[in-house]
Amino acid sequence: MTSVRQDAWTQDEDLLLAEVVLRYIREGGTQLQAFEEVGQLLSRTAAACGFRWNSYVRKQYKEEIELAKKQRKERKKEAAASEERERKRKEEITDKNLTWSDVITFLQTHGQKAHDSQRIADENRALKKDMEQLQQMITKLQAEKEALQKQLFAVQEEYKTLLAIMERARKMAELEEEQERKAPLSEEAVLEKVEKS
Repeated sequence: MTSVRQDAWTQDEDLLLAEVVLRYIREGGTQLQAFEEVGQLLSRTAAACGFRWNSYVRKQYKEEIELAKKQRKERKKEAAASEERERKRKEEITDKNLTWSDVITFLQTHGQKAHDSQRIADENRALKKDMEQLQQMITKLQAEKEALQKQLFAVQEEYKTLLAIMERARKMAELEEEQERKAPLSEEAVLEKVEKS
């Protein structure tokens, strides 16, 4: 039976690491932040996640990394263009005489942005709660796995013992048959022969 290191990385863990790091690259975050998030999800240190990324996983995702970097650049350009449009709109508003219609439009836009911001904050809280629940589930499943491994080991040991007993009984039966054919032996003599074999 091959033994597996307790801290060995699974394919699913490598995939999770890649997905989170690529998301952080796309969204303009740092890899360190990504390692910290994955570390929390997998009960590993950020350093272990960083080492795994740099030593193995990153090499498997070269094209995806380049695509994520391009998407980050596009996002930055879009954000800069959006900021520029907003700045120009504000300049236009201050440059001209404001009407009640302008004020109402501005307040409605501002109100919608506040509503969107609240919705995003609520979604963020819900996602954090889900992540905590998943972390608890992972911890529980890891404990169950360890308990099952201990049970399996105990069953394997019992099985080995049972096989040894059966083998000894088989040898005793063979010796008894052999002795009956030759000459009957006492029980002590049969046991002594079994002990020696």
